[in-house]
Amino acid sequence: MTLLEQSAAFVRYVDELMSNLPSAKWSDVITNPERTAIFAIDLINGFCYEGNLASPRIAAVVPAVARLFAQAYARGVRDFVLIQEWHHEQAEEFNAFPAHGVRETSEARTVKELASLPFAWQYTVLRKNSVDPVIDTGLSAWLDAHPLDAAIVTGDCTDICAYLLALHLRTRANAGNRKLRVIVPADCVQTYDLPVETARQIGALAHDGNFLHTLFLYHMALHKIEVVKAIEA
Repeated sequence: MTLLEQSAAFVRYVDELMSNLPSAKWSDVITNPERTAIFAIDLINGFCYEGNLASPRIAAVVPAVARLFAQAYARGVRDFVLIQEWHHEQAEEFNAFPAHGVRETSEARTVKELASLPFAWQYTVLRKNSVDPVIDTGLSAWLDAHPLDAAIVTGDCTDICAYLLALHLRTRANAGNRKLRVIVPADCVQTYDLPVETARQIGALAHDGNFLHTLFLYHMALHKIEVVKAIEA
């Protein structure tokens, strides 16, 4: 029996669960604005609008993230943490992915929809040279200085950096026996797509965006990260 045959029932199960996610209410999510933070990972030009890894799928969630930022700010949230690629010109990661998000280039800049919000001056921007949101980024120190009740994760990619960030927030709190709600609105995260035939033509590994987006949302939920359809008024 093939993997496809063995796992068909599970794939249908995951698809059904993730296709019927409930929405959350801001009144439930934000109980204390001073202990709530919004995280946006890798919402830079190089993943949305230009360069080797720009994806229209990822660009499509930017308006929802900007709207979420504005709604959270209106409800008193002031901690917005942007974790972003800021690669060395000869980054080791470029052996796995084409060059992207090189420091001091337009690709590494925050997308204009977030950078132009009137409270953008209050953002905390942390930079990284790998997919990992913690190593050499300053995130641990920021979290130590900002005890949280709720952390909302947005950005890309659902199955790479956003997943690693949400999982780190969850497991860090678990390790310290601290209560923390980690919330991922599905309308504010996304991943790229590389079809099988295209991957074969260019000698890369295929990456089914729909499948991996859905599977990793499920994997987050498996860790008791709160995966919701959206956060609404």
